[in-house]
Amino acid sequence: MRAVVFENYEQFPSLTDVPKPSPGPGEVLLRVAGAGACHSDVSVYRHFKEGQPGAQRPPFVLGHENAGWVEELGEGVSERVKVGEAYLAYGPIGCGHCRKCAKGQDTYCENVATMPYLAVGLGRDGGMAEYVTVPAHHLVPLGDADPVDAAPLSDAGLTPYHAVKQALPHLEGGGRHALVIGLGGLGQIGVQILRALTGATVIATDVKPEARARAEQNGAITVGAGARQAEEIREITGGRGVDAAFDFVGITPTIATAADTLAQGGRLTVVGIAGGTREFSFFTTPYESYITNTYWGTVEDLWEVVDMYRAGQIRPDVERFGMEDALEAYRKLEAGEVSGRAVVVPHGS
Repeated sequence: MRAVVFENYEQFPSLTDVPKPSPGPGEVLLRVAGAGACHSDVSVYRHFKEGQPGAQRPPFVLGHENAGWVEELGEGVSERVKVGEAYLAYGPIGCGHCRKCAKGQDTYCENVATMPYLAVGLGRDGGMAEYVTVPAHHLVPLGDADPVDAAPLSDAGLTPYHAVKQALPHLEGGGRHALVIGLGGLGQIGVQILRALTGATVIATDVKPEARARAEQNGAITVGAGARQAEEIREITGGRGVDAAFDFVGITPTIATAADTLAQGGRLTVVGIAGGTREFSFFTTPYESYITNTYWGTVEDLWEVVDMYRAGQIRPDVERFGMEDALEAYRKLEAGEVSGRAVVVPHGS
């Protein structure tokens, strides 16, 4: 079968033929409907070096945002998983035995250091291929919802949903404001989630005018980049600041913008993994505000994301690519030419 393979560190992936996988005990074989291309993939093959924390040993098939139709059941898989039906696959894979994994929090597995991989498509063969194997208990049924457009939800929907869900106590009540920084695939869905789950005024910012325009279509008030960015955000809040900020970029300047606009008691969640830092000062930090981070989300969260998708509350902005154009999807992603989420469709539309 055809697949996009990460073959070596700091090397662009290849489109090549690999053996079709077979499901092991407790697994299913998915006929891939769609696989999302993510900036995390770019970090895997472009930025990580051998031995670096977080680096995954090549070779393996990329693709950790996957949806498809069950083709085959592995040994011991319940018949409640139906062959031929569409499912969204939860990507992270923990040890399955620690306290975090028992709660479906595989991303925070206590034994991650001893695991051979982080997730489907991150150390283990992923879904940027015609077929992929996944643990059966990580499947979320899609019903009659489009599995191609659903594919990015397993990260681009799940990650902002988990971050917003954790911050909901800060957005309860009237007169609340939320800030979204970075309006790529995750940020755009983050705006939609905030609008659906809270009554907060959503402020969004990005350097790209077209990205801000899409956020405005989803109900956000937008602010451009520039020297007055933080001041303009504060003006929208009447000078009080935002109650919850979500930085989907994660570089030092974006963290600074978010921190500089926090209200007293506000929460800044850094979601983007770009290595930015923030220096603490007692005299300039709003009282009882704090900076935290989240990583991906839980299986339970993904079920709720699918509920929102099927209810029409969130709509991923998807650009589709055929299997033979999969490398072009990554080229465009690296060049900043993908406005929403690039999804590879291995079997055609």
